[in-house]
Amino acid sequence: MENMVEYIRFFHHKRVLVTGHTGFKGLWLCKILEMAGAHVIGYAMPFSTAEGEKAFCLSGVGEQMTSVLGDVRNYETLNMVFDIYKPQIVFHLAAQPLVLKSYEDPLATYATNIMGTIHLLECVRHHPEVVSVLNVTTDKVYDNQEQETKQYSETDRLDGYDPYSNSKSCSDIVTHGYKRSFFDQLGIAVSTVRAGNVIGGADFAENRIIPDCIRSAVRGEPIVVRNPSSVRPYQYVLEALSAYLLIAYKQYKEIHYAGAYNVGPGKGDYITTGTLVEYFCQSWGGAISWKTSHTQQAHEASYLKLDCRKIENTLQWQPKWDIHMAVEKTVEWAKLYYAGGNIAACMARQIQEYFQDGPRNRQ
Repeated sequence: MENMVEYIRFFHHKRVLVTGHTGFKGLWLCKILEMAGAHVIGYAMPFSTAEGEKAFCLSGVGEQMTSVLGDVRNYETLNMVFDIYKPQIVFHLAAQPLVLKSYEDPLATYATNIMGTIHLLECVRHHPEVVSVLNVTTDKVYDNQEQETKQYSETDRLDGYDPYSNSKSCSDIVTHGYKRSFFDQLGIAVSTVRAGNVIGGADFAENRIIPDCIRSAVRGEPIVVRNPSSVRPYQYVLEALSAYLLIAYKQYKEIHYAGAYNVGPGKGDYITTGTLVEYFCQSWGGAISWKTSHTQQAHEASYLKLDCRKIENTLQWQPKWDIHMAVEKTVEWAKLYYAGGNIAACMARQIQEYFQDGPRNRQ
């Protein structure tokens, strides 16, 4: 990809393991890596939705990568993948990623998000060919006091409220424990990345705002919004992935870059969920509308902002697409999917557009 930025071209011919490759972000990450010429190995559970499996097939990703079905809770199977494919770079995305589902099944959530991470780190510890590891956690790892003026930085206390957020806090802590105990001495660069709320095509999760918007729009029904006044760091999927790839590249080259990083949108893109839904309705067009749900829900934070100065100052990373562009690109993908269009070409076009050299900020 001659017109791609240097840190994407770096992955050419690298052996890269992506856990959770059948998920939303995993799919896009594998697509980028394949376009860069990486040798991609995926390890994940079977698809959780028929739509997700269809999107994976339409993306064309599975035709070029090695895809292994397995559970991160199974150490022996995961270790076998390391034995066979000997990855140099590891992106750990496999997780139980939903807040409401974590209330329904906390045991599976903790087992996947904590022990799954420990199993991965143990595999890394015993495979010296690994150079760079990225554990994708979440912005919800912080002990959120829900103060409007507070922006959480990487040094703030970790203690997520619900089982999902709390288990991700533990995953983050475990990772840095392994880093100090083993990986620093072994010369293996390991980071955790705490990204905001990511939107984009191929996300079919239940009880997630943009997938809910799309399903309602396709059915011609009003969108039901749980918490329209909640403020979140919404960002496009390629924003988060560009940061993941940059961190993995930089720490591969120089281990001192390894650590913890927040990844969020521009300062003007911390918006309420209701505002996001308004943007979606405008972008989708037609007579689509939304309403507030008055059904009592499990606790979800009402306010969350990230301090992203570390990644901006240390790695010179900044968001490129604002929230309007994020919604537009998500709607473009979704409409093409439901119209039976060329999803592989759409994804490749969006990736090329995002990663081509040029100004970082859209004004």
